[in-house]
Amino acid sequence: MPVKLLFLLSCLLCTTLYSQDKSVSKIGALDPEMAADKQAGDGLDWHDVTTWGVEGRILPDQKRLRWFDRLPASAEQTVTKAVWNLSRHSSGMMVRFKTDATAIHVDYKLLNSNLAMPHMPATGVSGVDLYARDADGNWRWVQVTRPSKQEVKSELISGMAPGFREFAAYLPLYNGVESIRFGVPSGSKFESLAPRSRPIVFYGTSITHGACASRPGMVHTAILGRRFDQPVVNLGFSGNGKMDAAVGDFLTQLDAAVYVIDCLPNMNAQMVAQKCVPLIQQLHAAKPNTPIVLVEDRRNTNSWILPSRDQHHTANHEALQQAFKQLKSESIPNLFYVDGDALYGTDGDGATDGSHASDLGFMRQADVFEPVLRQAMNAAGQ
Repeated sequence: MPVKLLFLLSCLLCTTLYSQDKSVSKIGALDPEMAADKQAGDGLDWHDVTTWGVEGRILPDQKRLRWFDRLPASAEQTVTKAVWNLSRHSSGMMVRFKTDATAIHVDYKLLNSNLAMPHMPATGVSGVDLYARDADGNWRWVQVTRPSKQEVKSELISGMAPGFREFAAYLPLYNGVESIRFGVPSGSKFESLAPRSRPIVFYGTSITHGACASRPGMVHTAILGRRFDQPVVNLGFSGNGKMDAAVGDFLTQLDAAVYVIDCLPNMNAQMVAQKCVPLIQQLHAAKPNTPIVLVEDRRNTNSWILPSRDQHHTANHEALQQAFKQLKSESIPNLFYVDGDALYGTDGDGATDGSHASDLGFMRQADVFEPVLRQAMNAAGQ
């Protein structure tokens, strides 16, 4: 066999071996920080999250089929099958606690064995993302799990500076959670923090759902929750945020600080014309004093070179603007609007695939949303 052919075959074999199950350990050997999570040790006190609750899990007093479902069991009979299935993801859920431990462990089981997507890493799809308040009270990132299997029991962080501080852990974006508990070394002080009231409520699409953040704390909904220091409800349903009245029935049951309706990426102009005004009327009838923010769809970052796609966005924007004018003419108060053209910025670098936000795109969205949300909540006297 020619030497050149032997060389090519050996390269192919090496590539195949590297891509198999041992790839994580190979990467970890090159960079220990990229290895799978360190196994949780003994001598720990474990604290089950279900004993004190998470934010982002709406109507907690209503019956659920699974504790970590976003919607109560009754939704299975009213929303579409796709929305129901997606509501079983834990997107937007966040748990808070205080501890003086210098190490934190986590033990959780995921609903689905698919841990990642081609354009979104396992840290975002299935990871648990930990933040803490610093000495000035600001939220700062601490660590995220790197799931390699459906059941994760690992040391999240160790060697932290001493101190009794508040932590927030964001649950997976595109996977469900069957159970989760946090462990701290025995003798450490641990204080659970109950979910806060009056959340900012987002109803939207795959982007709101979290595609394609590198980790759960980087979605714009989570970023805004930290900036406002308020709880957040994330009702993003990938491919299925369509201003449905059945979802509106659950929105109206919430004591929301503000509703953010961000469904246009899953709609066309005809759908917007048919469904926007009825949904806002539905919300206003139930919660007349709660501000509502309508959001235009972002333009795909390559729509500048795709005329038909760009026209789709323009038509959507025009339909939403017309709905907004009609609603204002009906004297619906506290109604606000977010332009979509610069949601990802204007340089084309805010998305992973043209459509779904990267971390940069999510940060830019948060920057656009923030002043409008502040205006909306100030207008409502909040």
